[in-house]
Amino acid sequence: MSRLHRFALAVCAITSVAGAKPAAASTHVVTIEQMRFDPPTQTVHRGDSVVWVNKDLVAHTVSADARIFDSGSIAPEASWRYVVSEPGRYPYKCLFHPTMHGTLIVEPTP
Repeated sequence: MSRLHRFALAVCAITSVAGAKPAAASTHVVTIEQMRFDPPTQTVHRGDSVVWVNKDLVAHTVSADARIFDSGSIAPEASWRYVVSEPGRYPYKCLFHPTMHGTLIVEPTP
């Protein structure tokens, strides 16, 4: 293999790796309405954002059972954003209304 051929292969390899881009982060919305989270299970990727929007008449929380995240009180017509960082399965609930629960599933970045 000639030096020129090896150089050309090296340039191709470097430019193909340099051109690779990570997937863009997405934003997902969970609506809090009629005393429930909708959708109750949300699958996202590491780096994505999840926004919980409270369309109910009372305040709610989004509190992970494992204490990974906790929104504090979300007033009616307010929202809370969380950027997910660790892959895993995270059950959560409203601390004010424990019958309200959901699950956030975080997958590795594609």
